[in-house]
Amino acid sequence: MRCLLLVDIQNGFCSGGNLAVPHGEDVVPVANRLIAEGRYDLVVASQDWHPADHGSFASQHPGKKPFEKGTLNGKPQMLWPDHCVQGTRDAQFHPGLNFAGIDHVQRKGENREVDSYSAFRDNDHSALTGLSGYLTRARVGTLDICGLATDYCVKASALDAMVMMPGVDVRFIADASRGIDPAGVQAAIAEMAAAGVRIITSKDVFADR
Repeated sequence: MRCLLLVDIQNGFCSGGNLAVPHGEDVVPVANRLIAEGRYDLVVASQDWHPADHGSFASQHPGKKPFEKGTLNGKPQMLWPDHCVQGTRDAQFHPGLNFAGIDHVQRKGENREVDSYSAFRDNDHSALTGLSGYLTRARVGTLDICGLATDYCVKASALDAMVMMPGVDVRFIADASRGIDPAGVQAAIAEMAAAGVRIITSKDVFADR
């Protein structure tokens, strides 16, 4: 069973969004082609789904500004602009994404007390989203991951997949992903590769038989 995991391809992370990733919308046509090619038995999309008072928002920390370091539950935390608030346009999937081709949506980041980059579990690793169980029950053997942003949610999802789904071939699709910081993207790719994630492009997927 082959699965494609699309990470957070939402308005909030694309141009005009509250936490826009540079050229984030460029992943949409690549993701759509990956879906349309029919190489996957299962397509899953994660969705950041924050309450309006999420503790990772700088607005919840008096005197703090977005992208400053703060704390959340006593742990270091990057403070973000308010983004992907439940029920808002910012939290919706990019309108160009082929939503009809998605089999399952995994929401994350609903607990205001902890941030949640990974599609598999919260950042403190205490609460699971249920995605690993879903993919295990589906007998997924190959998991291709892409989306937004490479240096945060995509990386965290790939690393957690390696830990939580032993024996699964986890691959990162580089050209179907975009990141916030170029240096951070390079570091994230190196970290994923060191953990055993295979780094590929969409051409490798289309070449698979």
